[in-house]
Amino acid sequence: MNLHYGWIISFTGTAVLFSCLGLGRFSLGMLLPSMAVSLDLNYSQMGLIGTGNFVGYMISVILAGIVAKAIGARWTITIGLVLVGGSMVLIGRATAYGEVMALYVATGIGSGLANVPLMGLISHWFLKCTRGRAAGTMLSGNGLAIVLSGVFVPWVNAVRGAEGWRTSWLAMGLLSIVIAAIAALLLRNEPKDKGLTPIGSANQPSNSFPDTGIQKKKDFNKWTLVHLGCIYALFGATYVVYATFIVTAMVSERGFGENTAGIFWAVVGGLSIFSGPLFGWLSDRLGRKMGMMLVYTLFTISFALVGANLPNPFLYASIGIFGLAVWSIPTIMSAAVGDYTGPFRAVKAFGFITLFFGVGQITGPAVAGFTADITGSFSMAFWLCAILTGSAVVLTYFLRPPSES
Repeated sequence: MNLHYGWIISFTGTAVLFSCLGLGRFSLGMLLPSMAVSLDLNYSQMGLIGTGNFVGYMISVILAGIVAKAIGARWTITIGLVLVGGSMVLIGRATAYGEVMALYVATGIGSGLANVPLMGLISHWFLKCTRGRAAGTMLSGNGLAIVLSGVFVPWVNAVRGAEGWRTSWLAMGLLSIVIAAIAALLLRNEPKDKGLTPIGSANQPSNSFPDTGIQKKKDFNKWTLVHLGCIYALFGATYVVYATFIVTAMVSERGFGENTAGIFWAVVGGLSIFSGPLFGWLSDRLGRKMGMMLVYTLFTISFALVGANLPNPFLYASIGIFGLAVWSIPTIMSAAVGDYTGPFRAVKAFGFITLFFGVGQITGPAVAGFTADITGSFSMAFWLCAILTGSAVVLTYFLRPPSES
């Protein structure tokens, strides 16, 4: 049996997310401790570097739909990856906080240009019954990148010394440029570009999917997208605090060595490889609402365990829970947007809810870094995250199903 090209899209999307989010964003947590020493950064500055990336991401979210409409998702994603790779290479040569901040804003712009159209492609290539699994497969790319950074960065630092973080940025930037070339070669905007129908429509001819009807829902409630956006914002404000600062907290507050912290970060990445596919499959079976409520409950437990400063076994449990759940919300959200709006509005709709997500991401690292500077610990920041994800469980409970939207 031949592999449907939709799965080529999904697997290529795994590589895209490996680069634009996995390397471009989630490697920062491993790099920050050595960067802070080399560039004399305080906690607030470390948090603001992460915030700068999300400001760039927000800018690109506004632009991504317009650019993708003009030149197509395929080339928008490729341009985004080139920007991610080029800016990361230049970060490796930066000598001051201001340079890193400006370049990491550019990385964020590239990340958004790649990620937002990619999430929209899922709704074109996969119908509702397979959409969650496809999105989950792509999101596993983030986990693979975390595994890489957790092992690679400490190794480079051991070989290259205090300035090893520069080599890490250079290597990851060049790898991202290679992935941009792969994306340009393999991605396609719609199934009809390959003479195919979406996966899940094997028994229907290609001309039975016009630009109206099932693929173009006109009766969805726009306030439901606002509701989804608010739920997504709470994820953005919380997961990024953990991803940015858990390694720093382990090294500076709990006395872990960088290599040991890197191993635990790699464990997060290894578990997270299964996060998207697992919860995407569950959301296909249980529904998007039940899937999100389950995930936010797990996040609340994870943040509370680390915020309580309990003995290390509880920290390990927190890391395990976070790794297993971390990419589930983007997976479910990308599938949910297609459920509510249909594929031809999916890119624009996903961009809209990502604006809310971006506000959360911008706020989270800055507030966490500022709180840590005042209190001398990240404990309060993690407790605030637990409160927010607990609130997300309640907010998700009131989400209407697509049939009522």
